[in-house]
Amino acid sequence: MSKTSQQNTATDANGVSVIHTQAHSSGLQQVPQLVPISPGGGGKAVPPSKQGKKNSFVDRNSDEYRQRRERNNMAVKKSRLKSKQKAQDTLQRVNQLKEENERLEAKIKLLTKELSVLKDLFLEHAHNLADNVQPVGTETTTNPENSGQ
Repeated sequence: MSKTSQQNTATDANGVSVIHTQAHSSGLQQVPQLVPISPGGGGKAVPPSKQGKKNSFVDRNSDEYRQRRERNNMAVKKSRLKSKQKAQDTLQRVNQLKEENERLEAKIKLLTKELSVLKDLFLEHAHNLADNVQPVGTETTTNPENSGQ
């Protein structure tokens, strides 16, 4: 099988050359390769919204400019208010968690004291039982001399 291929190179509006390769004997379809034109490897990509606005002159007295500035100012105010509200909510949540933490620590102290008292009671009771119970094999035997008299 002989493989022959054909390459077509085109340059798009962003300064990137696109190489289209077609293989005749291969049944596979090849994907175009993007290769920068400049030898340095290119620079930053420009978003589509800014491509046509590089060198455009803005008339600061126009109604369109004033409307855009007004919308931008409103958006900035809204963003700042939202940020401030989020900070306040976070601070409130921090305070709630601190209070809950203090309550839980107080409960831990109380339960620890209660556990200590119960342990002491248990140990005292166990000690009393041990004193009252005689070990196995040391049963009291009656003195044969005293028995029967």
